[in-house]
Amino acid sequence: MTFSSLLNSAEVYFNDALPFVIYREPNATNVKGLFQNNDTVYNTIDYSERGFVFAPFDTIEKSILIPFDNSEFYAVPVAYAEVSLNTTISDSTTKIDKEVHINRVKKAIGAMQSGALQKVVISRKERVDVKAADFISIYKRLLNNYKTAFVYCWYHPKVGMWLGATPETLLKTQGNRFTTMSLAGTQKYEGTEAVEWQAKEKEEQHIVTQFITSNLEAVSNNLKVSELQTVRAGGVLHLKTEISGSANTRFLDLHAVLNALHPTPAVCGVPKLLAKRFILDNENYNREFYAGFLGELNYQEKTNRNPKLRNVENSAYGTVKTVSNVYVNLRCIQLKESEGFIYVGGGITARSNPELEWEETINKSKTIKNSL
Repeated sequence: MTFSSLLNSAEVYFNDALPFVIYREPNATNVKGLFQNNDTVYNTIDYSERGFVFAPFDTIEKSILIPFDNSEFYAVPVAYAEVSLNTTISDSTTKIDKEVHINRVKKAIGAMQSGALQKVVISRKERVDVKAADFISIYKRLLNNYKTAFVYCWYHPKVGMWLGATPETLLKTQGNRFTTMSLAGTQKYEGTEAVEWQAKEKEEQHIVTQFITSNLEAVSNNLKVSELQTVRAGGVLHLKTEISGSANTRFLDLHAVLNALHPTPAVCGVPKLLAKRFILDNENYNREFYAGFLGELNYQEKTNRNPKLRNVENSAYGTVKTVSNVYVNLRCIQLKESEGFIYVGGGITARSNPELEWEETINKSKTIKNSL
């Protein structure tokens, strides 16, 4: 199978109302595809199954699985090509949209100044004119524009279609070892990554990192935390810290780790339960799969003992490792028949400036708009 035929298969499955997902991991040279052979909605409870998981923001809702065992799986080299743009998508927000979002930010700031809330993520969704049938062209543009992101197109006829280019890893595992990241703080990319960060962004990043490390101490007593980095994600910059470790037991409890991490302060807040309650009570819309997570669960990865020796004897000594690669569903769009909804948000602390927080969501929405 070629890259072109993989995309053709996705189009056929869409027209036949059958589930599929196509995805490329950050900096990877292959695009993978998983094509389910029926329209059943499979769920996962403990994340022990093998397949591609698509989990909602609200953990009381069920996570959906496209199982490896009930699907055809392909991995093909990606073929990058210029894709013509039909039009430029302009800012479709109104003064009322801006006023509503700023008022929510002000309310969050007030809650932090008068209570135990330290940080909360306030998001919104923005409607754009786009057709679900154009998903292949949009996906190609996302691939071209964001080579360092996890770029995906996920479809289930009984759930819907989502596309995205997320910069944030929730969890990577191999055997009993794991890696995650703390990603927070945002400013517009102006041609350089050598920038100064304000106290608000540094505080936000510190809150996220502290939350992750303290929650992971229950599963690992040898955590390693990297130096703070500035990273680019499309048209914005973020602060990033990498966190890694190994489980205290021989086998990693994937369910326990995911529960410890999700939803992270980067998409929810601190304290987690208090922030989540504030979001559900004040955003006045359903995030659905925005700020949830998605990716491969328990993928069987075979490696040769020595990759330079490509003979039969060496292949016989190859090892199979179980890996999971899961990402936070950010910078995403939900496609319906003749319209789309872009989801964006930002972390609010007591130091936040409501006007700047609004501008941050505008800059983040361009990740998707630049590919429409």
